[in-house]
Amino acid sequence: MEVSLDLMSFVETTILPKYNSFDSSHGLVHVQRVIANSLVLSRQLGADANMAYVIAAYHDLGMSGPRAIHHITGGKILASDRRLTKWFSPEQINIMKEAVEDHRASASHAPRSIYGKIVAEADRDLQPDVVFERAIAYGLERYPELDQQQQWERFSKHMDEKYSVNGYIKLWIPNSPNEKYLKEVREIIADRARLRAVFEQIYPRLRSV
Repeated sequence: MEVSLDLMSFVETTILPKYNSFDSSHGLVHVQRVIANSLVLSRQLGADANMAYVIAAYHDLGMSGPRAIHHITGGKILASDRRLTKWFSPEQINIMKEAVEDHRASASHAPRSIYGKIVAEADRDLQPDVVFERAIAYGLERYPELDQQQQWERFSKHMDEKYSVNGYIKLWIPNSPNEKYLKEVREIIADRARLRAVFEQIYPRLRSV
């Protein structure tokens, strides 16, 4: 099943441009990647492509408010968008709302549906270069007052807390490409000199942007 063309037109003209106002780690490139990942997973799992597409497109709209509750805000934004009733039933809209609420890596409970698992998995962007670059970019954008050593300390602490073998990130779909990527990320994190070398390679390039 392919995404409905009129639904895609609606999302691309009225929803995706909102991401231009967010920081780069939650911006347009990120949401487009999450959409692409979601559609691949939905095909593999036999899920509804239109639902997976909309969930991915709306998943970070809550970044317009406080980051800590952006998943809850995003679910409310989706559920209150009456334009979606052109394509979806109330039951489908509720499932999509819950999926947006469940997408965060730090969620303490498993997503309530396959759609929540799809967007949570698609949102991971666990290719090592993407993981490291997004984390460094976020530090530069949110904490510009920190010097290079302080940025390194923030970055390495975040890597430990989220991505290490003891980190809070959870994968919900077995044998996904992310399993392989996360293994690579963890190998780099475990080697402090290697992680520092990655930081020193990326940081100056992002600093000069």
